[in-house]
Amino acid sequence: MSPQTETKASVGFKAGVKDYKLTYYTPEYETKDTDILAAFRVTPQPGFHLKKQGL
Repeated sequence: MSPQTETKASVGFKAGVKDYKLTYYTPEYETKDTDILAAFRVTPQPGFHLKKQGL
């Protein structure tokens, strides 16, 4: 039988919603000629009402 190991949930990835400015927003970033702009189209599922969601 192999020995048991203890794992810590707080180490590594932590689930949850993070504030945008803490993870992606970098105000001092300067664009480069090699940067790529990506755009995505989001289509709501049938039955989704923007006004009911407060959007």
